[in-house]
Amino acid sequence: MLDARRLLRVGTCGAIGDGLAMADTVIGLTASAVDTTPLQYADMAGYAPSGSFALAEVAARLSRAAGATVHVGPIVTSPIFYDPDDSNIARWKRLGHLAVEMEAAMLYTIAATHGIEALALMTVSDLISTGSSERITDDDLKRGVDDMMRVACRVAVS
Repeated sequence: MLDARRLLRVGTCGAIGDGLAMADTVIGLTASAVDTTPLQYADMAGYAPSGSFALAEVAARLSRAAGATVHVGPIVTSPIFYDPDDSNIARWKRLGHLAVEMEAAMLYTIAATHGIEALALMTVSDLISTGSSERITDDDLKRGVDDMMRVACRVAVS
């Protein structure tokens, strides 16, 4: 409605995949939705929300050039960031998801229904495993988000 042509989400995520570390950059290529809101919005019984591959390529290149450790792949969008059910985390990890966050599936669905590009860029703020969680320091979090904002601004105009 505002004539946007690109939607970029910059924020945080909890890492569930192997090999991710605090302050790493995660680019969500696809976003598996835990709830049915994207399905209802898309008016489909099944739907796989995805980001724009061209934006993901540019974001990954710019992030790496800025010195970030970058992971690109599937993420989970959950209405519960700290899910008390450890079996969900194990299932998501088994299926190759890198991280969990709260917005990308709906963002990607809205973008698809309006024919525009979208991408979620996140910094790892938590390392989540079954039964435990470790949280990033405020200074490292600020640095990571600031770095991603610089990249997102460049992606937006690419």
